Amino acid sequence: MLVPLTRQKFEQVIPLIATGQQYKYYWGNFSNFLQRLLVSVVAVVVILLVKALFGLDFGPILFFLGVLGAMFWLWYPVFQASIRNAKCRRYKYCGFFRGRILDWWITDKLMGKQETVNSKGELVIVENREKRINLEVGDDTGFSVELDAPLKPFHKAIARGQIAEMIVMSNRPDLSTIEDFSDVYIPSRDIWVNDYPYLRRDFFSEVSRRLREGQNDRPRRRRKYED
Repeated sequence: MLVPLTRQKFEQVIPLIATGQQYKYYWGNFSNFLQRLLVSVVAVVVILLVKALFGLDFGPILFFLGVLGAMFWLWYPVFQASIRNAKCRRYKYCGFFRGRILDWWITDKLMGKQETVNSKGELVIVENREKRINLEVGDDTGFSVELDAPLKPFHKAIARGQIAEMIVMSNRPDLSTIEDFSDVYIPSRDIWVNDYPYLRRDFFSEVSRRLREGQNDRPRRRRKYED
């Protein structure tokens, strides 16, 4: 099932400003926090040095730059998530897709390499690999997409044939060409499969619920979903 959504609903399910889960995604680990904190410290020191050495006093402007630099560690994850959301929102049209899990499999993905020295003084390259779950989601029309995400313990509940829902994006009003898609939701297990949490889940759940309730009465041709 593929139901086109209005632009208003599109901008609700994929918000411009980062959600809490998107912020958490870009917050990263302790190392990422320390890197941002170092940038904040350097920014404040540079501003203070410039003011002291050159005697510059821009009043509110300098104060604003100081606050912006000092709080870099806090606002930068919001900026990163908002930029990623904006890339999705550049598509003109979107639709709610409900299909099934056609297949799934586990892979190892190379995330990076690190050079180190062992006890014998020899250079050793350590590969950082991550186990990921791969899903193929499609319907009886022949449409299908594949996505991968970090493997989580709760993914063991995923099985072939389960209903899967997502938002698909296109620049064509009839959605005849799908250019991108969001994370996948499996309602029977309340499981989200994603690398990045694109969707605002409360709005997506509301769209899913309303479409389920109206599915029996909905005409076969596609129509816009509206509040």
